[in-house]
Amino acid sequence: MAPHSDHEPESGAPSSTNDVDIPILIVGGGPTGLFLAHMLSQLGVKCLIIERYPTRLAAPKAHALSPRTLEICRQFGLDVNAIRGIGTNRDDAYWVNFVTSLTGHYVGSLPYERMDAEVLEDTPTMIHNIPQPAFEQFVAKRLAQDEVVEIRKNHSFISCKQHGDQVTTLIEDRDTKKTYEVRSRHVIACDGAKSKVRETLKIDSQGESTYDTMMTIHFNADLRPVIGTQVGMLHWIMDPEVSGFIIGYDLSGNQVLICNFDSNKHPVKSWDEKHCRNVVTAAIGRPIPFDVLSWRPWVLSRKVAESYSVGNIILAGDAAHSFPPTGGLGLNCGLADVHNLAYKLAAIHQNWGGPSLLATYQSDRRQVALVYSQQSVKNGKQIFGLLKTLGTTDSDLETAKKNLFQRISDPNTRPDVLKGLEGQREHFDNLGLHIGYVYGDTEIPASASLFVPSYRAGARLPHAWLTRAPSSQLTKLPPIDCSYVTELDAKALGSKQYSTLDLCAVDAFTLIFSAAFTTHWSNVLSELRSNLLPKSVSKGLKVNAAILGEDFDLVAGARKNEWIMGLQLERGGAVLVRPDQHILNCYGVDTYVDEIAKGLATHLGL
Repeated sequence: MAPHSDHEPESGAPSSTNDVDIPILIVGGGPTGLFLAHMLSQLGVKCLIIERYPTRLAAPKAHALSPRTLEICRQFGLDVNAIRGIGTNRDDAYWVNFVTSLTGHYVGSLPYERMDAEVLEDTPTMIHNIPQPAFEQFVAKRLAQDEVVEIRKNHSFISCKQHGDQVTTLIEDRDTKKTYEVRSRHVIACDGAKSKVRETLKIDSQGESTYDTMMTIHFNADLRPVIGTQVGMLHWIMDPEVSGFIIGYDLSGNQVLICNFDSNKHPVKSWDEKHCRNVVTAAIGRPIPFDVLSWRPWVLSRKVAESYSVGNIILAGDAAHSFPPTGGLGLNCGLADVHNLAYKLAAIHQNWGGPSLLATYQSDRRQVALVYSQQSVKNGKQIFGLLKTLGTTDSDLETAKKNLFQRISDPNTRPDVLKGLEGQREHFDNLGLHIGYVYGDTEIPASASLFVPSYRAGARLPHAWLTRAPSSQLTKLPPIDCSYVTELDAKALGSKQYSTLDLCAVDAFTLIFSAAFTTHWSNVLSELRSNLLPKSVSKGLKVNAAILGEDFDLVAGARKNEWIMGLQLERGGAVLVRPDQHILNCYGVDTYVDEIAKGLATHLGL
């Protein structure tokens, strides 16, 4: 198998195998671990990352950063304009194409996720496709300039044990074969689906693995002469000889073919570069020049950990949950996990939160993972149902091929084929799952695609566009550049630069209310800060005021009216938003200040 490298920059701090005392140890230097380290650094909490490999896999795995992930990146100072300049441009990524092969028969198309201009009324940062290694490198480069975070590569987790409020972790330096101990208050396991930390904790998982072995083939080919104008993010190959899909990270070069295969006919050990070339050529439909960079087998699985923590050892990302790739929800779920976790860890380490605050991490995030895992399985069943409609599941290859070509061309069966394609829409549009989850809600969404803004406790603060940058006492963020949406004119672009999400600082709760009720709510805030919160936390806990009509204004239109009415601001109401941009609670003008203080203290575990 071809070797991997990704040329990641090293972190700023030199590594040492002497025993270490550090507030937080992160096990795993993949995207979730790197993202958490960056957020903790922005919150002023030191951490150490240990990564068992000297370099990360260069082969692309996940390829989409969801709107929510990009919103989080923006909040924590990772330039979303720069991120959008890396990866696949919007024009190339807009479609999912169903074909017999890239040069064969066209069956149909669906939009890939929501990349229409209208989605910018629901999120300031529409989905963007970028190879996972490129995103990891982007975050790693930022961390390389960070003196608070240390990354030790080729250092692996061996075991850990807890003593009261401390965790002692045994680490091996794989270069020297020497071991050392890291003493920390918390250990965050970001070490993937085969998590050694989870195994050590003996945490079981809900779900199952199938016997379906998949193969990921990373190859380099210029597909533009092959596909012509039929560009797209995904090309679903319906030919039963391949039965998989090509992800076009860069249609001029960087591609991945993911396919299932009969492991009885082609055992994993028998795969070599020649066989990979045959499979890729079949998917393309004719021989063209390309390089096979790597191939990697894996097994479909759907698992969610029964518990997300034991004491001060916490699971995040794939260590807590793993899903089939049908829906592309895994990476984004992990990044949202650590967004939920970061401010809670900071609160505890800076003494403005109590240990019980971490219990809300599991109650918030595990239900989201369960919904995502169910959706991934549902998507898989839908696509398999389509294959049955096309007749490609016949055990005889020639019969399966004959069925396919007959059913996509016969006027009598063509309507069923098109209906089957339409049934895949939810597979490729997950907007409702990306930004619509409400913490504390156990209802399974009727559709992954449907998003309706929610103005209640647990929901992400709904997005609306601001007329200008919010008051500098709240946040200081650069304007969003939406010029990649070429159908927008200059006036529209000028009104899409700042979002209501920009009101929320990473290290503060935010009380939003209208200027017409400033006297009332300012008095409430003053009393809350001076008299009702415990003295032990009053110095560290921040509660900012964001005043509509003073600190910010909304772009005129239906969403402005909906946003103000939804939060009841015109009636004197107020909304308290958590540092992770989710609503803690909504209050009427007659709410007593001690009720607000009690709700805040309960959430923080004080």
